[in-house]
Amino acid sequence: MAKQVTTSDIRKKKEAGIPISMVTAYDFPSAKLVEEAGADMILVGDSLGMVVLGYDSTVPVTMDDMLHHTKAVTRAAKRAFVVTDMPFLSYHGTIEEAVKNAGRLMQEGLAKAVKLEGGSELAPLITRLVQAGIPVVGHIGLTPQSVHQLGGYKVQGRDLEAAKKLLDDALAIQQAGAFAIVLECVPEEVAKMIAEKLEIAVIGIGAGAGCDGQVLVFHDLVGYASQLTPKFVKRYADIGTSIREAVAAYIKEVELRRFPGPDHVFHASEETIKELYGEGVTQA
Repeated sequence: MAKQVTTSDIRKKKEAGIPISMVTAYDFPSAKLVEEAGADMILVGDSLGMVVLGYDSTVPVTMDDMLHHTKAVTRAAKRAFVVTDMPFLSYHGTIEEAVKNAGRLMQEGLAKAVKLEGGSELAPLITRLVQAGIPVVGHIGLTPQSVHQLGGYKVQGRDLEAAKKLLDDALAIQQAGAFAIVLECVPEEVAKMIAEKLEIAVIGIGAGAGCDGQVLVFHDLVGYASQLTPKFVKRYADIGTSIREAVAAYIKEVELRRFPGPDHVFHASEETIKELYGEGVTQA
């Protein structure tokens, strides 16, 4: 088994200019595949609300949801560094409450770090989490938990004022003790500038090639029943079509009584058949 990825490894990659790979995973099979493929980091994103639970946003996702899926992912991921999202309102009350929730994701879910959406306003909480021994990844730009406040899924940081605010937030998150930041849906030039200014890793999604690493949703990159295909997604396979065709072929063979065939059944002994059907009946 390869050596487990750590926060130190992430920092070293940043310092050496080696791109960091992160992929979301929400269950044991997807985490196993992502791990075997060699990703540095796995994100148990609250995007699972939309991708695997069928919600229209991440807002309905609960702590119980995140714990359930994190446990499944960490059973598979023994090398990749697993980061789990803290869901909506799990860290917006008291700091004590937030630390307790983050602790559950670490202690019960066995995550290696938590991710929080928000800017400089989260600095006191990030500091407290780090003091408690909980590694933190920040998340700025488009923050899906605030989608209703933002007025939809829109690119952030397009004008000078907004770009400066993103940089200020990133610096505050770094100063508070986070070891990495996810930057979502930000102009490439702005993201590159932020990545150059920061000492910690900046992982982009829809933020261009100038970031220190990239993250994509597993289902998007392999074409597995994705509901949406944002501009920033590159699809590397179309397993959804293969799965759909395979299931359709199975259904047809069942309807035509072609499945199960001779290779897929078991046979009883002649003695048993005679007992069941009476004398004179032989095994087919």
